[in-house]
Amino acid sequence: MRAVVQRVKRAEVRVDGEIVGRIGLGFVILLGVAKGDSELSGAALAAKIASLRVFDDAEGKMNRSIVEAGGQALCVSQFTLYGDCRKGRRPSYDQAAAPDKALPLYESFVKSLRARGVPTETGRFGAKMDVELVNDGPVTLLLDSDRLL
Repeated sequence: MRAVVQRVKRAEVRVDGEIVGRIGLGFVILLGVAKGDSELSGAALAAKIASLRVFDDAEGKMNRSIVEAGGQALCVSQFTLYGDCRKGRRPSYDQAAAPDKALPLYESFVKSLRARGVPTETGRFGAKMDVELVNDGPVTLLLDSDRLL
């Protein structure tokens, strides 16, 4: 799994003009699921994200996790994180998991994040979504479960 994690002041996701997820301070997590990923991949990624110390402490130093900061997460599925742009002009998505395989793993990731004390909202899997956020910092990190296990 791959995740783009952005520290935000606030964020929301809409489908057909309807707000389906909204958070205040926390993370927007764009999550891509690859062929061969497992629930273990998602659990490892969720554990890493929940423990990242990128929120300011009383001295303004990035020293607190999302849990310690009382933050929330907004998780949005994004198969395009597995777009391979090395050849030609059209990305290849061959490494992205098929939707019927990706959905349960996406849901398992969200469940793992919640189990670690992170209140988590979601977009709508497979839908065309509008994501609006205010990036804080900006702080943006790229994580890959293959590099965690």
